Amino acid sequence: MNLKEVWLIDYARTAFSRSRPDQPERDVFSEIRGDELLAQLLMKFFDGKLSDKGITKNDIEEVSVGVASGVLENWTYGAKIPLYLAGFPSKVSSFFIDKQCASAGAGMHMLAMEIMTGYTKCALATGFEHMTRVRRIGIDPAIERYKDENSIFYHPEYDMENSVNMLQTAQRLYEEEIPKFTKEDLDKFGVRSHNLTIKNQEDKWFTSGVNDGEIIPIEGHVEGHPEEPMIVDRDMAARKSTLEGVAGLRRISIPFYLEKNGGKTGYIKREGTEEGVITAGNSSPLNAGATTAVLMEAEEAKRRNLETMARIVSIGWAGVDPRVMGRGPVPATRKALEHADLTAEDIDFWEINEAFCIVALNCMDKFNIPEEKVNIKGGSTAIGHPLGATMIRLTGTLARILKEKKGKYGVANACVGGGQGLATILENLDA
Repeated sequence: MNLKEVWLIDYARTAFSRSRPDQPERDVFSEIRGDELLAQLLMKFFDGKLSDKGITKNDIEEVSVGVASGVLENWTYGAKIPLYLAGFPSKVSSFFIDKQCASAGAGMHMLAMEIMTGYTKCALATGFEHMTRVRRIGIDPAIERYKDENSIFYHPEYDMENSVNMLQTAQRLYEEEIPKFTKEDLDKFGVRSHNLTIKNQEDKWFTSGVNDGEIIPIEGHVEGHPEEPMIVDRDMAARKSTLEGVAGLRRISIPFYLEKNGGKTGYIKREGTEEGVITAGNSSPLNAGATTAVLMEAEEAKRRNLETMARIVSIGWAGVDPRVMGRGPVPATRKALEHADLTAEDIDFWEINEAFCIVALNCMDKFNIPEEKVNIKGGSTAIGHPLGATMIRLTGTLARILKEKKGKYGVANACVGGGQGLATILENLDA
């Protein structure tokens, strides 16, 4: 079978709000369900950007909807609920996918493979998460089953309690990589992320024109005032930051005091404290948001006289020890690079998900990536990380960067809760 070429035709997202599960009125999207947020995005996407390209909802053959917490009101009925809300015809096939932080990207990969193998010509990848309205549930009972030595589910090799606590997976990755990084390295990267995001917000890079930006404005409400409408057209978590300010934030992880680093005594001697290194300043916040992207078989796009944002060159995925899930992007990216017959040196720009800054720094270290190639418009520490939606945001932002900077190849990757990684390689055909 000769594989077809897959083009990323267009991409859009909502702004990402700052989720506040305990103070919902402070989330500017608190009055909107996650599926409604995605539906509003899709309606505006098709009525605006895609109508200019002649792409309609009738052209879409299959839709993926990625959500990390697909429970309660986030249950999508096989992805049909948000599609019906957005006015899609019943003939459009769809599926829901949960791959935690990689959910939207895994859906995009499945659609890309449908197109590569000739089963589909035009598909729509989407994702959403609303971390104010739907919290993650069902984890505690699982932990108890794994901890009970009398249970058939008992697994002595898995420290499940610290595998589902994402803060602790980041802390463990940091400690396993000592002495490569310091807390100051993490904080500096967080400050960089916030300040780059703010700069590009001020330059209107995310919202530059109806067809050139990536954020489609959605009506929410003023923070703290659900009765007062407000158009939300910027990511709400970004703040102008200083190293001094970030360094003083409360530490929210607990050290493991690994014996290879001298145990508790060695840790305290190095860090100057018995506290952990993860803070709100060097990790992503909780967010609500939705993302979407159109994929099309290249010959079909040419027939329609459509230009491409980027070609999907290769994809990769991997499983890792869940206790250090932040290692996931490295083997996933290696797989993608090997299948594309590329090396890290061939890659011009990277979008590495900053679920935690240590994850990005570790990936940069393993592939010897210079900072000026990574997350140059800001990262998830500031932009936000609505779990199920993020991977499309990374891929779409990367495609825009490759066009703007005339780069040829780019990698978007993410670590994944549960101990996984996902990666996508794009090519700018104009470079």
